[in-house]
Amino acid sequence: MSNEKADQMIRSSSLEEMSSVDLDSAYGPSGFHGLVRSSNILFYSLFASLGGFLFGYDQGVISGVLVMRDFETRFPRVGGNGDLQGWVVSIMQLGAFVGALINSPLADRLSRRYSIAVACVAFLIGSVLQAGAIDNSMLFIGRFIGGIGLGQISMGVPLWIGEIAPPNLRGSAVTLQQFAIASGIMISFWLDYGTQYIGGIGEGQSQLAWRLPFALRVIPAITLLIGCFFILPFSPRWLVKVRREHEALAVLSRLRKLPENHPIVQAEILQIKAGARFDALTIKEKFPNAKTSAQIAYQQYKELFMQKHLAKRLFVACFLQFLQQFTGVNAIIYYAPKMFKSIGLSGNSVSLLATGVVGIINVVATVPAIGIVDNFGRRIVLMVGALFMSLSHFIIATLYAIYEHSWAEHLSAGWAAAAFVWFFVFNFAYSVGCIAWIYPTEIFPLGVRAQAMGIAISVNWISNFVIGLITPIMLNHIKFGTFYFFFAFTMVLFGWVMFFLPETKGVPMEEMDKLWGGSEGKETADRMARIQNELKCESRNVPIYSKTSSYSDDLDIEMQEQY
Repeated sequence: MSNEKADQMIRSSSLEEMSSVDLDSAYGPSGFHGLVRSSNILFYSLFASLGGFLFGYDQGVISGVLVMRDFETRFPRVGGNGDLQGWVVSIMQLGAFVGALINSPLADRLSRRYSIAVACVAFLIGSVLQAGAIDNSMLFIGRFIGGIGLGQISMGVPLWIGEIAPPNLRGSAVTLQQFAIASGIMISFWLDYGTQYIGGIGEGQSQLAWRLPFALRVIPAITLLIGCFFILPFSPRWLVKVRREHEALAVLSRLRKLPENHPIVQAEILQIKAGARFDALTIKEKFPNAKTSAQIAYQQYKELFMQKHLAKRLFVACFLQFLQQFTGVNAIIYYAPKMFKSIGLSGNSVSLLATGVVGIINVVATVPAIGIVDNFGRRIVLMVGALFMSLSHFIIATLYAIYEHSWAEHLSAGWAAAAFVWFFVFNFAYSVGCIAWIYPTEIFPLGVRAQAMGIAISVNWISNFVIGLITPIMLNHIKFGTFYFFFAFTMVLFGWVMFFLPETKGVPMEEMDKLWGGSEGKETADRMARIQNELKCESRNVPIYSKTSSYSDDLDIEMQEQY
């Protein structure tokens, strides 16, 4: 799109003419090409995705630690007890459930980036306790506190990335979070495989074999903590929300690598302001008695459940998180060595080696997702992935049922089952593994986005908790039925996406109401019309958010005081 066309768009008689297609074309291509051209978005997204790396590393490292000889010796109640192993894994998810919920008010109050910093501190405390654990209590407490930090990170990082990225790169940029998760899982798997040999794999194994993998994760956590203060910018949408408009314009200009008065930057800041002002005016008119941020937050949580279009979005976001976990991916991540042993691959080294292959495939398969989610859309990628995940589970379960008692005589069947575990991981990584993080960041209005993200991610973690707890029990008792169980949920994912999930590819966050019906009512439509007229007048009279302009109406003063 030419500068003249963008300039005409800003001066047009209706904000509606700033369509997603216009802005999408203005910013250029999506996928790899777009990320390379927008090198600063790529850099910031990759740096913030260190949070995803921590998430993946913690998920992966525990699977290898649980089968190490020295760990089993020092924690005998855990090493020989499938139920307690489930709790060692799941207590982290329980902490993450808490962390995802408490991060919403922090993200609104402190900013998206500083909420990530708080999360890093919690994660560091948990990591130190786990690396130095001398008894079960210390191990469990460390995993719970570390989990709180991971829950905050898993909510804060995709929220921040989704708010700094332009519409054409939003899916690809958030997908970098999944790439980082997969990288963390892979590195932790291979680190476990290597450190198991410190002191030997028998009785003489050193405690460093499992303490070192726990301790090394403090390095990326400290790096991200420092970056939150000196590298990552504020989200321009958050800055507009707290009425720091001049800063928002400066940050947006830096993110887009365009001058502040460039028509494209002006168009986007106008769109962001329209969404923020709409949310603020809605709050003022709907909740006239809510004067403090706590009162407003309560009303916003209430609105998420009481307003039909918001409740629909919340259900979709939460159900997608639930289904992501019940595909069984983290059952494989947490208990991969145990699973590979159950399908006939004997010996710790063999099972850990096969587990390491899971990590490599997870990373490799995430790479194409960076290019396809913004080109092909969310729905088709989800459906293809769900279909092949279903096929994988079905074949694994069937092979298990046939050769359960004769793996030793049918090693090829065991390796075939392992191959379909890897095939499952491949299809998970580029589909629901990525899109479950993208979707909740983009479908909610700014005023309730942090609250909705907190609820959705907490559903992910509580589902993760359940999976971590029940998987060793299922593998011990229903065995191959475990894979049929997950097969059923992958089929549910396929059907639900096909018939019920809207496509959000390329739709600006401020225009999501067109998909979900949030602007159908006359009252809401009138409110948006008033805002459009106000912004139209402002854009004709003075440059939007120029250094000399001011916006000091009662609404802005009231909202600024609340923050």
